[in-house]
Amino acid sequence: MKAKAIFMDRDGTVSEEIGYMYHAGLYRPFPWTGEAVRRINESGFKAVLITNQAGVERGFFPESTIHEVHDVLKQELARWSAHLDAIYYCPHRPETNCACRKPKPGMLTRASREMNIDLSSSYMIGDRFVDVEAGHFAGVRSVLLRSGDGLLEMEKFAESSAYQPHFIADNLLHAVESILSGLVE
Repeated sequence: MKAKAIFMDRDGTVSEEIGYMYHAGLYRPFPWTGEAVRRINESGFKAVLITNQAGVERGFFPESTIHEVHDVLKQELARWSAHLDAIYYCPHRPETNCACRKPKPGMLTRASREMNIDLSSSYMIGDRFVDVEAGHFAGVRSVLLRSGDGLLEMEKFAESSAYQPHFIADNLLHAVESILSGLVE
C-alpha cells in the first residue's frame, strides 16, 4: 500500500523567511512548526520537506550549511516528539533549468518513487505560488499560507497564475489541521 505525504516548503512555511539562509545560527522555526509536524506524524502521513536552495550554486553558502540548518530544525522538532521522514532540496539557480527546482515537480516525484508515496492522496504546503505550481504539476493538492511571503504572493499572483491553491491557511499548523480534518479537497 502506498503512503500519503504532506510536503512542506521550508523558509516562510516551517521557519521564518530571511532570504538566503547562509548561517544556521540565523535559522528560526516558527513556534507552531513542532506541533504541526507532530500532528502529521501521528496522522500516518509522511512529513517531507521540499526546499529550493539556489544560494549553493550561486556561491552564497556551501552545501554543508543546508545540512547544519536542517540539524537545527530536527532538534527543534525532537523537542515536540516530531520528525521529518525525508528532506529534499534543490541547490540550483533557476537558470540551470534542472528538473528538481520548484515549480517543477522533480523533488515531489523523486520522493514519491523513493518513499512509495501516492501523490494523488498527498498535499503540498507553502508560502509561494511556486509551491502551489509544483503541487499542481506533481498531482497533489496545494495549500498556500499567509505566513512568510504568502500575503505578498497572493497580491501578485492571485489572479494571474493559472494554478490556484486548493486552500489558503494562516500558517503551517492551520494548514495541517485543515488537511487532517478534511477541509482541503
